[in-house]
Amino acid sequence: MSKLLVEKRDRIAYLTLNRPEAKNAIDPDLHRLLWEAWEDFRDDDSVDVAILTGTGDAFCAGADLKTYIPPIINEATPGWVRDNVATGLGGLTRGLHRIAKPTIAAVNGWALAGGLELALACDIRVASERARFGSFEARRGYHHGDGGIVRLVNTCGTGVALEMLLTAEPIDAEHALRCNMVSRVVGHDDLLETAERVAASILRNSQAAVRSAKETILDVVGRPLDEQLRIEALNGYSSFDQEETLGLLKRFYDRTDEGRA
Repeated sequence: MSKLLVEKRDRIAYLTLNRPEAKNAIDPDLHRLLWEAWEDFRDDDSVDVAILTGTGDAFCAGADLKTYIPPIINEATPGWVRDNVATGLGGLTRGLHRIAKPTIAAVNGWALAGGLELALACDIRVASERARFGSFEARRGYHHGDGGIVRLVNTCGTGVALEMLLTAEPIDAEHALRCNMVSRVVGHDDLLETAERVAASILRNSQAAVRSAKETILDVVGRPLDEQLRIEALNGYSSFDQEETLGLLKRFYDRTDEGRA
């Protein structure tokens, strides 16, 4: 059976890491499969949202310590390091991180090291009550190199990033919720259904607006205020499709639109 299960239905692409015997650790094969799956998701007009999860009791334990990491330690050259900048772990962490379509991580268990990086690379994270998050790299003699530090700082702040990376101790789902690492924690059996409800909320919206909003959020991070405001104004006032937006406004006027609140 494939190390990555891919299913598409109802405009959602489901990507399931499938190495339960290795806690869904990413070996070179799974890295390649993820890269190909994210490219396919990006290019397939039949799907607009992706849900990433894992089989068994882990979301992802990170890069495989037997097959992925040792060749890098033993054989990496300066040229390889430069080339690797373009191709982060699993594609979504770096290289395919600008896919405009929304991505949801349904964190079903352990998200460790590169697995944490993969979860953080998704736009929205929903956690099972059994989920655990950790950055254990310092125990092995290195630290995050595929977006973990950057996204921890941007998402949770320097305090959380410093404690997690310097202690190399895990946190549970409720702690992750308090520090904004995940948007919600749900019962384990309700995890996928909750992720699907989040996806459904996204899918009822204008996808042009959704993708422009995601692009804008990524573009404004770390910029000075005036640049942030300029980017938001440019993107916001150019994000609409005239025919679609006027049609959606008419549904609002007629009180026939979904999700009125």
